[in-house]
Amino acid sequence: MLIETLRSLFNRDLNKLKVEIESYQNENQIWVIDKNISNSSGNLCLHLIGNINTYIGAEIGKTAYVRNRPLEFSLKDIPKSELITKIEDTIIVVNNAFDTLTEEDLEAIYPQIVFEKEMTTGFFLVHLSTHLAYHLGQINYHRRLL
Repeated sequence: MLIETLRSLFNRDLNKLKVEIESYQNENQIWVIDKNISNSSGNLCLHLIGNINTYIGAEIGKTAYVRNRPLEFSLKDIPKSELITKIEDTIIVVNNAFDTLTEEDLEAIYPQIVFEKEMTTGFFLVHLSTHLAYHLGQINYHRRLL
């Protein structure tokens, strides 16, 4: 049951991320940083894509994705269409990875130490979902401010 709940939440929020990026009428505003806003929506989008492709794609889905986290925050001016394609590709990665998961996998210890301690795969996937929702809210707010 938790697997399908997580699948539903990741699909919902990644599709909402796609809508948020599509909703920028001026593509340049995706990359704007203003005053105390330290991350643009574009960089937050890249960060979410990197995060999910690392911890769900590479680790659970065995995609061989290699993350370059510093680039997630330093790349600029990637076309909106490319960001949308990356989001769509990430949705496929998530669904393929969840197709391989079992309820027993959720109870197993996640293969990487991420927060300096062991945790179950289920706990970490819930964390990743809330991390996505957190940054999605920031992106929505960024878009509406501009």
